[in-house]
Amino acid sequence: MRKSYPSDISREQFEKIRPILESSKKKTRPRKLDLYEVFCAVLYVLKSFGEVRVNNGRKEKTSFCIIDAQSVKNTDTAEEKGYDTGKKISGIKRHIAVDTQGLPHAIHITTAEATDRSSAVKMVKNAKANLSEVKNILVDAGYTGENFATQIKKTIGATVEVIKRSELHTFVVLPKRWVVERSFAWLEKCRRLWKNCERKLNTSLQMIVLSFISLLLRRF
Repeated sequence: MRKSYPSDISREQFEKIRPILESSKKKTRPRKLDLYEVFCAVLYVLKSFGEVRVNNGRKEKTSFCIIDAQSVKNTDTAEEKGYDTGKKISGIKRHIAVDTQGLPHAIHITTAEATDRSSAVKMVKNAKANLSEVKNILVDAGYTGENFATQIKKTIGATVEVIKRSELHTFVVLPKRWVVERSFAWLEKCRRLWKNCERKLNTSLQMIVLSFISLLLRRF
């Protein structure tokens, strides 16, 4: 018998949604885990996301974020797509805002032709509550522009810092920028995320959310 958590719901409440969860069950071996306990575990992760930061000696809400985007090719089954002329990729674009540990605080999915700047602004607006304590945002040269910095400042009051690559034609690891690249690398450990296999953008978003939930579960 495990101890209860504030995020738990009662079994009576769970019975109201059990039919929905059971309806998606395929004919496989009998389930060994209590579906109620599984659902409570997911709620615990959703409710206690900040505890991962607190347990590492940090505040629940981050004051610093790194924003970046990743263009991903579509498979034949995907319906929504665009063309990223810079990367020459036909598919979608994943936008994320992570803290210094690489944990996500905002996720946004667009078709690949969407610009990094406009998509980042929309992502920040959608996740305004999560980013309310952010004071500084680090981006690469693709986000250069006064209009972008002004809109971010207006939305959450954060200052944008642009890190540019060296003018030398040599590989240079940009300070702190590697953190967000590691977050994208974590996603690519999920084979389904190597390409975009989903018909709808919202489904692609939920797949990424589930991937990060799995990562957070392993950290508890």
